[in-house]
Amino acid sequence: MSRINDTHLRTCEAAARLVAAGRHPHELTVDLIYAEIRQGSRTTINDELKLWKDEQARNNDALSAALPPAVANAMLSVWALAVAQGEQVFAQRSAEFDAEAAAATTRAESLQVANAGLKAEVQTLRAQVDYLQARLATTLADHARVQTQLDAAIRQAEAAMAERDAVRAQSDQALHEAQSTHARELEAVRAARAEHEAALRAEVDQATARLEGVQTLVMLQTGETRELRRERDSLTRQEAQLQGQLKGRDESAPARTARRRAS
Repeated sequence: MSRINDTHLRTCEAAARLVAAGRHPHELTVDLIYAEIRQGSRTTINDELKLWKDEQARNNDALSAALPPAVANAMLSVWALAVAQGEQVFAQRSAEFDAEAAAATTRAESLQVANAGLKAEVQTLRAQVDYLQARLATTLADHARVQTQLDAAIRQAEAAMAERDAVRAQSDQALHEAQSTHARELEAVRAARAEHEAALRAEVDQATARLEGVQTLVMLQTGETRELRRERDSLTRQEAQLQGQLKGRDESAPARTARRRAS
């Protein structure tokens, strides 16, 4: 509600109260109204009071023309009372409206404060959201980079596994071939060894046979040697005997010669 309209209503209300209190409309002054309402400029109150007096004069003229003077005066009194009652009700309602307006203003101020707090909170939340979005973008970028690295690592691992499987297959094939070759070589070695052992066994048998023959021959030769040794010993003894005999003869020959010469 504007200040001018408020002054207008309060001026009309104050004038009605003064008339109800026994004053005549033409007796009302700006000072009387100002003393009642305590607001507005005197110029504004003067203008509003003049408008009110003009309206009252028109109403009086209308009632005086339509009704007898006594009835008109009674009607004016009733009208004044009605106006006063209406002004009182209006004042009460106006006070209520003012209280409601003050409460609404207080609520509006509280809402403004709350709104300012909410705006600050929204700004804080928005800053947090922006920060979280930036973090999320960074995290997604890091995740994408890590995922790329992981994919590359997986491909490398798969390639390494494939290479390992190929190497393992080659190794298994080479091992199988080596085992087969080793088995063949071992079989060949075993066959050669068996053949060599057979040959050695034959040689051993031959050598054993030869050794047995040599042993037999040695035994025979040993027996012959013993016999020859016995014969040699016998011949030696005989030779010694003969030599002794010859020596005796040789020693006795000069004696016989000397005897012969002596005889």
